[in-house]
Amino acid sequence: MIVMKFGGTSVEDAAAMRRVAELVRKELDISRESNTAAPMVVVSACAGITNKLIKLAHAAASGSEAEATALLTEIKSHHFKIVDELIHSAEKAAELRTKLSKYFGEIESLIKGVDILGELTVRSLDTFSAYGELCSSLALAAVMNESGIRTQWCDARQILATTDRFGHAEPLWPETESKLRSIVLPHLEQGTVVLSQGFIGATLSGKTSTLGRGGSDYSAAIFGSILGATKIQIWTDVDGVLTTDPKIVPEAKRLRVMTFGEAAELAYFGAKVLHPSTIHPAVTKNIPVYVLNSKRPESEGTLITNHVASHEGLIKSIAFRRAQVIINMKSTSMLGTFGFMKEIFRIFADCETPVDMVSTSEVSVSVTIGETKYLSKITEHLREISEVDVEQGVALVCVVGDNLRAASGVAARIFSAIQGINVKMISQGASEINVGFAIAEEDLETAVRLLHREFFSEVLEREIFA
Repeated sequence: MIVMKFGGTSVEDAAAMRRVAELVRKELDISRESNTAAPMVVVSACAGITNKLIKLAHAAASGSEAEATALLTEIKSHHFKIVDELIHSAEKAAELRTKLSKYFGEIESLIKGVDILGELTVRSLDTFSAYGELCSSLALAAVMNESGIRTQWCDARQILATTDRFGHAEPLWPETESKLRSIVLPHLEQGTVVLSQGFIGATLSGKTSTLGRGGSDYSAAIFGSILGATKIQIWTDVDGVLTTDPKIVPEAKRLRVMTFGEAAELAYFGAKVLHPSTIHPAVTKNIPVYVLNSKRPESEGTLITNHVASHEGLIKSIAFRRAQVIINMKSTSMLGTFGFMKEIFRIFADCETPVDMVSTSEVSVSVTIGETKYLSKITEHLREISEVDVEQGVALVCVVGDNLRAASGVAARIFSAIQGINVKMISQGASEINVGFAIAEEDLETAVRLLHREFFSEVLEREIFA
């Protein structure tokens, strides 16, 4: 069996849902011909809906109940329009409207409750956020059933058990496996498509939780890993993983194949196709992941697997992160002492702030962070043990490729290509597959274009690049 995950733009409206139904039908026909289990389908919220739900939740907490209600009206209209355009049976349309209206009524109650309390907890925000996936999946399930695809809708909160770290929950594997095998697998083995939601789950006490933004990919990988999927399809609105962001470099090329490690580095450093945690469950079981375009299903997409021929020193893609911060720390007592690094990273850990890049010398340490919620608190504690300087308006650039550390001349080409741009920080030794550096955010697009011209202007290995 396979797992098919569809992102927000793949289910954004009626036309998109029609395309999804046909893609599922095609895979279902293949499973019947090969006498294998039906596919499991995992969907995100319709594009833009999660943002509206978060916005209305914050509006309710700030006392703007009217704004929250207006946003809810927009969300209702969007989903009811899909019902009107896709469900031809009056009886089925009325049934779906009733189910959706139940969820909208629950959101109204949440708005009133948060407005009265004047406080929005992370747990409450998870509850608000989950409704996007619940509504989109209900609509898509109805569309698929009406079009003749036998589909069982399944609430992810009944099958994905998680920790109670709301906003960034992690799966509880034994409990989730038990639920999937008892609730989902029997339907799949009987040839029924199971359609569920990505991103959301529930704690063992039944409280709605989320895996964090982008977590729908993670959900698909969790389900695929436990169910023994032969492949996981991630359907998006791009043709696959590209050599860089086409908004900056329109001529960016598509990668036909790449390793899990390369994909993880790209995802972590800003590539928008995959969620970083998607990779881990697939790596564990060595399940190939395909990144595909639901609007152009004829494109072969990108295959992510461990079975890739080595091309030592070959650059495959350029990723980046905007809005980063460099924190420079200098200790006059660092020379010949120990414990300084431990104290630094304890402070970041206590403030629940991940460090992305690190560079050290005898008496100083520089790090980059992207999460600045606790920046003031971090710098306050750091100043107790060091001199601190903060640089904002920074971008990270990550050049990813095959065994770059062992290939001579790659770093020289990278920095020669951007020789007119000031590089504030460099990190390479920790990874064999990426070279990372920090520059001023205003120089980012120029740097990406120069690097792309340097490494991708010539005809490349056809088995790697389309």
